[in-house]
Amino acid sequence: WDGQWYRRATFDDGTWLGSKSNDECQIDSIAQSWAVLANGTDQHKVMTAMSAVETHLIKQQERLALLFTPPFDQTTHNPGYIKGYPPGLRENGGQYSHAAMWFILALAKQGEGKKAVDLFAMVNPINHASDSEKVQRYKVEPYAVAADIYSISPYIGRGGWTWYTGAAGWMYQAGLEGILGIRREGKNLIIQPCIPDHWPEFSAAVKIANSHLDITVNNQVPLANNLLHAELNGILLANQGSLVSVELKDGYHRLTISASVKSDKH
Repeated sequence: WDGQWYRRATFDDGTWLGSKSNDECQIDSIAQSWAVLANGTDQHKVMTAMSAVETHLIKQQERLALLFTPPFDQTTHNPGYIKGYPPGLRENGGQYSHAAMWFILALAKQGEGKKAVDLFAMVNPINHASDSEKVQRYKVEPYAVAADIYSISPYIGRGGWTWYTGAAGWMYQAGLEGILGIRREGKNLIIQPCIPDHWPEFSAAVKIANSHLDITVNNQVPLANNLLHAELNGILLANQGSLVSVELKDGYHRLTISASVKSDKH
């Protein structure tokens, strides 16, 4: 712990990396996201660290989620091959898309539905090419996730490697499992949405082996901070809390989920 965020690593001589005492790479996104994803127990530190990412690494004007800042350039310690990239390119202080997806998942795990959706929209490649000016800046395919996006002038917002990144799979997980909250656990399908209050609803069709589920999640009464009410084929499912668990059975099934407002009565 560095006071406002988690440090990333150490050099061979024990010097910290990802610390405010560093001239370069003072804060790294990955350590903060994984403090959440790895179930860090000190919630004050976790919340402070996530807030630090929003302050230092999420660049709203440039529409970028940086891996770390400042980039390596003149540091006397050798961080390895990453320093071979110019400052602001790829892992060296640009948007490295793996880390952006992990931050979305961390936001969703914290229940920050609006922030997760807003960041998902920011990193969505289609939104980097929604007009001719953005196309000229982004320059790569708007229908494939770019492994990285440059953060250094005059190339701010230019996409790097496409078609060659595991971040595409992580983006799928961030949207499907993090935000929509749909995931499989053994013989069960879990639905634990983390969506903004202003979404009226969403629907999904899920097919796993011979099990088909048509899912409708109603958000007219916001799901956040409320218990879930679920019906499977018109029959109320008992004992639903903040998530819904449905056994995967053969055939076609209809699942509807809405909020069951918590009561203060005892």
